[in-house]
Amino acid sequence: MTKIKAYAADNKDANLKPFEIERRETLKDDVKIDIMYCGVCHSDLHQVQNDWKNSVYPVVPGHEIIGKVLEVGDGVTKFKVGDLVGVGCLVDSCKSCSACEDNLEQFCENGATWTYNSKDKHLGGHTFGGYSESVTVNKEFVLKVPENLDAKAAAPLLCAGITTYSPLAYWGVKKGDKVGVIGLGGLGHMGIKFAHAMGANTVMITTSPSKSEDAKKLGADAVLISKDEAQMKEHANSFDFLLNTIPVGHDMNPYAALLKRDATMVIVGAVEPLDPLHGGSLIMGRKSIAGSLIGGLKETQEMLDFCGEHNVVSDIEMIDIQNINEAYDRLQKSDVKYRFVIDMKSLKNN
Repeated sequence: MTKIKAYAADNKDANLKPFEIERRETLKDDVKIDIMYCGVCHSDLHQVQNDWKNSVYPVVPGHEIIGKVLEVGDGVTKFKVGDLVGVGCLVDSCKSCSACEDNLEQFCENGATWTYNSKDKHLGGHTFGGYSESVTVNKEFVLKVPENLDAKAAAPLLCAGITTYSPLAYWGVKKGDKVGVIGLGGLGHMGIKFAHAMGANTVMITTSPSKSEDAKKLGADAVLISKDEAQMKEHANSFDFLLNTIPVGHDMNPYAALLKRDATMVIVGAVEPLDPLHGGSLIMGRKSIAGSLIGGLKETQEMLDFCGEHNVVSDIEMIDIQNINEAYDRLQKSDVKYRFVIDMKSLKNN
């Protein structure tokens, strides 16, 4: 085992601070990665604060990892030292259940191994994430990052990117479709970029008129202010697809009214109870409400390749690891456009 530097929180009320962790030696099918950049996801904050009541301390967050390959095991042929690679939310799964066989490792029926706060199959204890110097991951859970992408801005693609790309791809969004993206934050800004790159007529749906200019810069063709009843009535029954990125419980009835007959709204942001939905809003139009998580490894690689082809990356603000607690405070206030990314040189040089 190798001891490395990291940042961790040791209880739900604690700030993140320097911490030493152990990584396993490189096994036959492993890839050892020098972490260059790590995105800051709202899930990191939820886990540190135990908002979902499943945190295991100490927590070393981080599942939007970009780095260079340092070492590969004897059984690895797909990657070589120096390759630009990524690691997202998953580092292992059973590989044998029906979900894994369908390349949907995120839904592993025997329990996926998440990048942090999951049972560590190799060392015991639990997994530690990307707020650290390096990580060692099974080759099947390492992704190739197109060299033409800005590496630091590519980091959030490993979570925010695939979270928004997956439903757009699964529900078959195509050129000419009218697609609404509800909420302009870390997820919403990626939803706009992807829908636009797919050729959709992309509409940003927001409560805040002040976000209109930003939305159009990101690729929105139009902006719909959801508090404006006249605008909402004008767009009723007109959307082919809605991507709902609102991160908290909310009233979905006004948005369901925007859907065409047989159209779908997919929830990706609110991992919590939602307000009651009137059954009539779905029945009268055969409309659907669905949910979506991240994608499996095959789809995540597809997403990265799509980003390489269309030059899609996140809008980011770079920070040093020493400023992570300030970043968390700002994240709670939605004071970032649109994702924080940690320059991991700040950890290594500390």
